[in-house]
Amino acid sequence: MGVLPLAAACRDQSGPVRATEGPVAPELPGPPAAIVVTDASPASAAQAAAAPFVTERVQGEGAAMGTHLAFAGFTTPKVGTKQVREAFDAAISEIRRIETLMTTWRPDSEISKINAAAGKTAVSVSDETLAIIKDSIHTSAISEGTFDITFHTLHGLWKFDEDLDPHPPADKDIKARLPFVGFKNIVVDDAKKTVMLAKDKTQIGLGGIAKGYAVDRAVAILEKAGLTSFFVQAGGDLFARGKKPDGTEWQAGIRDPRGPENKWFAKLPLSDHAFSTAGDYERSYVVGGKRYHHIIDPRTGYPATACRSVTIWATSALVADEIDDAVFILGPKKGLELVESLDGVGAVIVDAKNNLWVSKRLQGKLEVVGAPSEGL
Repeated sequence: MGVLPLAAACRDQSGPVRATEGPVAPELPGPPAAIVVTDASPASAAQAAAAPFVTERVQGEGAAMGTHLAFAGFTTPKVGTKQVREAFDAAISEIRRIETLMTTWRPDSEISKINAAAGKTAVSVSDETLAIIKDSIHTSAISEGTFDITFHTLHGLWKFDEDLDPHPPADKDIKARLPFVGFKNIVVDDAKKTVMLAKDKTQIGLGGIAKGYAVDRAVAILEKAGLTSFFVQAGGDLFARGKKPDGTEWQAGIRDPRGPENKWFAKLPLSDHAFSTAGDYERSYVVGGKRYHHIIDPRTGYPATACRSVTIWATSALVADEIDDAVFILGPKKGLELVESLDGVGAVIVDAKNNLWVSKRLQGKLEVVGAPSEGL
C-alpha cells in the first residue's frame, strides 16, 4: 500500500485504449478475417478442412440500465460468428431482465414494492433480489456504512441525472432525511424470503450494485454459450474473461479524472477479472469553486470529498461495483485497508490532492502512462 510518485516516467504507450465514462476495453488490433470458401468442389472442401482455424473478433452493443452495453469476443472452432452474436443478444436480454427486477423506475419492480411498503409491511422477493440486498448489507457493515443502499432516501434532493440542476439542496432538507438513512433499517427474513424497511421514509436503490451483478450474469450467459475469450461492459463496469488468441491479456484504461474524456493516465491488464471506476467527474457540477457530484456519503448526505477517482479490480463485477463507492467515500487510507482485507481485490486511487495510491495486489500490474491532470 503506498503512493506512486506522480512524476514517474511514462512507460510504453503503444496500443490505443478508449476511455469514456469509466473503464473501457481498448480497440484491439483484430486478427485476420476468417477465411471464406466459395468453391464447393470436393478438392476445395478438403483444403478448407485441412486449413488451420482462424479466429475472428466479434463485437456487439446494446442499451440497458440507463447505460451503453458493449461486448467483444473471439470465435472458437466450436463457436462461430453467428453463435457469438446470438450469445451477445442473450446476454443483453439477461441484463434487461435484471433491470426489470431491480430498478426503481418501474412501480412493479421488487425494489419499488419494498419502497412502497416502507414502515408498513414486509414484501416477498425473489432469491436473486434477496441475495443482492443481503450482500449490500454485508458490504455496508464492513465499510463503516459508506456503501449503503438506503442512500436512495436522499433521492430527489441532489439532481445529477436527466434532471441536472446545479444548485445544492438546503442543509435543512438533507438533515430532515438523514435519520431515515442507514442499512440497519433494512429487515431481512431469510425463512420467509421477505424484506421490510423499518422506517416509513426509508428507501433503497440498487444503483451501486445492480449493474455489477448484471455484468456477472451476462458473463455466465456467454460462458454457457462456449465463449472463452471475451469482455462485457455496462457503463463503468467491465469484466474480461480469458486472454486474447495471441496470449495477451485484455487491457483497460483508467480515465484521467481532470482530463478530457479520451485521456487515461494508466492501463491495467485484465484476465478473469472485473474492473469498475467511481469518479467525481461523471455526473457533477461546480458551484462557487466547489465540485458537487453523484457519489453521496450516506453518513452526511453530501458528496464525498476524499477522492477524485477509485478503480477496483476484483474477481466479480458485483464486488468491484459495490466496493469502488465505499473506497471513494472512505478515502485512500481506510479504503486501502478495506481493499487489502478482501480476497482478490485491488485498487487504484486518485485522492482529492491528486496523489496516486495503488494497492499491493496491483503493484507491478498497473502501467502508469502519465500523471493525472491538475484541476478543480
